[in-house]
This record gives sequence, C-alpha cells and structure tokens, in this order.
Amino acid sequence: MKKKRNIPHTYVIVFFIIVLSAILTWFVPGGEFDREIISLEDGTQKEVIVKDSFHYTENQPQTWEIFSAFFEGFVDKSNIIVFILMIGGAFWIMNDSKAIDVGIFTFLKKTKKIEHIKIFKFLGINNIIIVLIMLMFSIFGAVFGMSEETIAFVIIFVPLALSMGYDSIVGVNLCFVGAGLGFAGALLNPFTIGIAQGLSGIPLFTGIEYRFFTWIVLNVVGIAYVLRYANKIKKNPRLSPVFEDDNINWRQKEHLDEEHLKYYTPISAWIVYGFISVILIIASVINMQTTLSIGNSSTTIPIIPVLTGLFVILGPLVLRKSVHFFILNILLFTILFLIIGVMGYGWYVMEIATLFFVMGLAAGIANNKSPNNITKLFLEGARDISSAALIVGLAGGIIIVLQEGKIIDTILYSVSQSMKSMGKVGSIGIMYIIQTFINIIIPSGSAKAALTMPIMAPFSDLIGISRQATVMAFQFGDGFTNMITPTSGVLIGVLGVAKIPYEKWVKWITPFMIILILLGFLLLIPTVLMDLNGF
Repeated sequence: MKKKRNIPHTYVIVFFIIVLSAILTWFVPGGEFDREIISLEDGTQKEVIVKDSFHYTENQPQTWEIFSAFFEGFVDKSNIIVFILMIGGAFWIMNDSKAIDVGIFTFLKKTKKIEHIKIFKFLGINNIIIVLIMLMFSIFGAVFGMSEETIAFVIIFVPLALSMGYDSIVGVNLCFVGAGLGFAGALLNPFTIGIAQGLSGIPLFTGIEYRFFTWIVLNVVGIAYVLRYANKIKKNPRLSPVFEDDNINWRQKEHLDEEHLKYYTPISAWIVYGFISVILIIASVINMQTTLSIGNSSTTIPIIPVLTGLFVILGPLVLRKSVHFFILNILLFTILFLIIGVMGYGWYVMEIATLFFVMGLAAGIANNKSPNNITKLFLEGARDISSAALIVGLAGGIIIVLQEGKIIDTILYSVSQSMKSMGKVGSIGIMYIIQTFINIIIPSGSAKAALTMPIMAPFSDLIGISRQATVMAFQFGDGFTNMITPTSGVLIGVLGVAKIPYEKWVKWITPFMIILILLGFLLLIPTVLMDLNGF
C-alpha cells in the first residue's frame, strides 16, 4: 500500500520561508535608500525614498534572529492579532444564540421560493447570489480598500457557502477574493491609487475611465472562475480539496434543526434595544452630518440619524418575531456602521474590532446570558480562533527578517536596473513583475507605494512611459498576490478563520493567480500603446 504523503503544516511552511529569508541575507548584499518626509496633496505626510540615493551597506546576516522574529512579528502584527481574537470571541457569543443559523436557513428558504421563476431558474439562484455578494465586496475593495475587514465576514460566509452545497473555499471567495478583485481594480482606493498618484505627481484619481474598464474585466474573469469552481463542487462535493477539513471543522459542528427551533424574545432583548436606541440617538445629535469620502470626492449627509431612525423602527418589528432576528438586525447595523466608520471617520482595525466586540456583548445580553456565560463564550471563541491569530504573527516574522537583513532595498534597486534596455511594453512588464515580486515581500500597499513610486515615476519619464501607466503597474502588482503571499497577515488570518490549510489554498488559487497575473499584463499593454484619457 502506498504511503500517504504527509503535507507540512502551515506553521512549518511559514517557518521554512523565514529560514529561507534568513539564508538570503547571507548572500544578498546589504543596501538602503535615503528617506525623506514629503507632504501629499491631501495634506498627509509620507516617508519616501530619495531619488538616486541607493548605497550598499554592511551585510547583516540573520542567524538566531529567525527565532526572535516570532516575537517581533507578533508585535508588528499585534493589531491584526487582537482584531482576530476579538472578532472570534464576539461571533462565538453570537453563534451561541443560533441567530446566524436562523438567518442562513431563512435566507435559503426564501431563495427556494423564487428559484422557480424563469429568469432565476435559467441563471441559477445560487449563481446570482455569488455574483451579487462578490460584486458588493469588490466595490468595497475598489472604493475604500476593504482588506482586514473581510476577516470578520469569513465567519458568516463560510457557513452560508456550506449550507448552499459548496465548500469553505467558496465562502472565502465570496468576501475575501471579491474584495481582492476590487482592491486590484482600485477605482478610488485612497491607500493604493491615492498614495501612488500623489507620490508620482499625478492629479488624484485621474485615469479612472480605463481603470473602471479593467475593474469590469477583472471581475468578469474572476467571478466566472469562482462560479465554474462552485458549480463543480455543487455537483460533487468530494472534489473539493478541503472536503475532509470542512467535515471536521464545519459540517460536524452542531447546527440548528429547523423542526426544533423555538422562537422567543426575552425581556433582556427589549432592554438591549432600548439602550442601543438611546446611544444611537445621542450619536445622531452629536454627528448630525457625516462627510463620506469616496476617492477624491466627498458628500455630507445625515447618515447616522437616518440609520438610527431605521434601527428604532425595525427593532420592534424583529423583536416581535424572535430574538434571533433582533440579533441579526444588530449584525446588519454593525456592518452598516462599519462602512460609515471607514468611509466617514477613518476607522481601522481598532475601531472595527471594538464595534464587533460591542455587537457580541449586545447579542449575549439580548439572548439573556449572564456576564459569566458571556465571558466564557468569548474566551471559547478566542481560543477556537487563536491558531489563526498566531499564524499572522508568525508570518510577520518573514518581513522582520528581510528588513533586519537590509536586503529589501537591494532587491528593489537590482531589479529596477534591469529595465533600462527594454522597450515600452517590456519596461511596463518589468515594472509589473517588480511590483508583484515586492508585494510578496511587502504586502502593504501604502508602504510599497512609498518605497517604489519615487523610483519608478521618474524612471518612466526617461523611457517614455506615462506615470499613470507606472501607477497601473503598481496597482496590479500590489493587488493580485495579496491573495496568495504568506506574508499577508490578512490572507493568513482569513484562512485561519476559515480553517483552510495554507498549502491547500495555494494549490487551489495558483491557477487563478496565473490567469489574473497574465490578464494584468495584457491590460497594461494599452497604457503604453494607446492614447488613453489621463495617461
């Protein structure tokens, strides 16, 4: 009998990459660029490299630092680690109420009622659901750079995908890959396009017409790929590379039995409704108007008072049905306020984690749980998701080793020199390859923009390529590999929450990545050969 090959654990794979990074520091010469602080058009300041300032430095080979990199990686990624733990604890409290289970089977029940309609039957109601959800998250990724936030949504969409007959990979695609396609399309993303164009001296968010075209193309190809895979799994679930993992981690968990469902609404739920309503009314008085920023434009509207009014009206309606629907209502408004917070008040992981933490507490109290029970549930959730949080810190150690080894700047300088003898198409292709490679090492879009654009933008002038095309090369190079690189804390966090082994995810997404990367290159060619608006 052939012995089954033992696949390395995700932790082993990441540790191997840390060791490999340390080995590189022994052979790649140390080097660095000088840095300076500049002011961008939006009034913010950014540290960028000084043109023609690269110089070699003394080598700093890494040895025992591969172990201290764990600690430093945890410190560097502490915000995402705490975010994951708080999200896990909050949703565990909510899951105990079975509200999400109620929401899923209610949703599926309603979809079955309309799937006999000709147009829905022809297109497939499940296909429509996948397309709409992925498009929604793609818009979020393209407009305000949704990334870390998708970790919280994985807990919702993986069970939904499994209930629809798919697997956890489809669940991750619904939110994480959907947002990733939008992030790569980057219509108005201030964290990538905004910073890159600002550093390149280009008017912010110009060239949006062609970027909108590329966003459409990326979504058509990406969503079609996911639909093809989803339908294959629907026909034969055992074809899923995570079939056994899903059985252990998701399908065998206790789920709600519709026949034994008891609708009830404890007094505590009404108390929570009243308390939240009062808080929202006070917030509405303090924030009568909110300025929502979308790219370089903004609009001021009374969005918080409007949402407060909706919550006050919907609360009694759902409470009369069951506490389950009231908790789902809390989840809905949590997501809405998350969007408002990000677009209107510059929220990041601390504020978002706090919002979900409060959501979890409200769900527990509404479900008539005692403080001790809520605490117990929160700790259980944090413990269940702790492996996902720890792997984020471990992956952060890769970047620490490369930074401490002083080889990131050397790599960037060396590959940039290779463009000098290329034509326009070849040069934009090399820029794209450089940005893609750098993104594997530095997955932060804003950090990579500050590192590469001060070099790439002036260089593009010398070879006759528009700076807008250079920004597009950065945009695509920054976007795609976020979905595969082990240095991305968001990806590792998403996979940890979804309980998908990293090596199985890589096996699944590699063909998809090849398609997207090749497509990205084809979409770059018109930027140097055609007369496009803004280029």
